[in-house]
Amino acid sequence: MLDTVILLTGPVDETVLAEVLQRHNPALAIRSVKTLAELEAIDGDTLARARLVAFVTPVIVPARILDRIGHGGYNFHPGPPHYPGWVPSHLAVYERATQYGATAHRMTARVDAGPIVDVGLFAVPPGTSVLDLERMAFKALARLFWQQAKPLATQATPLAELPVAWSGRKSTRRMYEALCEIPADITKDDLDRRIAAFGEGHFGTFPTVTLHGHRFRLVDVDSRAAVESPALAPAEPRSMAAV
Repeated sequence: MLDTVILLTGPVDETVLAEVLQRHNPALAIRSVKTLAELEAIDGDTLARARLVAFVTPVIVPARILDRIGHGGYNFHPGPPHYPGWVPSHLAVYERATQYGATAHRMTARVDAGPIVDVGLFAVPPGTSVLDLERMAFKALARLFWQQAKPLATQATPLAELPVAWSGRKSTRRMYEALCEIPADITKDDLDRRIAAFGEGHFGTFPTVTLHGHRFRLVDVDSRAAVESPALAPAEPRSMAAV
């Protein structure tokens, strides 16, 4: 019997998502959690009667939890099936993707690998920034949630799956950091693409280059953003910059 949905998401989205689910099933209990520790604290009986819905969360749910959830877990991934993994918008901008989107899928022990239940795709205009692409993906993701809210809230059986497979490189933090390491012989086109994708210093990681034992980091040179007016400057005081 499905009587509970566990929402794994942030504080901004949880209220709206809960309201949408309860419109379709007023008797549904909603448990909101933000961390793996909060999820692990839910008792086994509740998990057995529940469905897990993850929406734009960095939390990776292990198999030991997924196996105890009676009605499965579903993740709303802010990227299309051909961009699985961590912060895929940055990789998409780096690769100058012409198509992007959002994916809803059944959760498995492997991240972004479970059966896909819904996809929303859109064209990417040339020159789209990471933040703009993420806004577009979030809108597509919200539409997917609205489309899947009724079966998520009322259907005890698994959601219908699409004949769509995951593909492409799965982005990781390590890949992100590697692309921020700029080789000294990089082409102008590749440098431009890396600045567009990583030049804002998200997650505290900036594009850097090492020359003759000194590391240099991309910084602003005036009031414009670094992605608009890039320059390489020492990442630290000179005495600290030597590798």
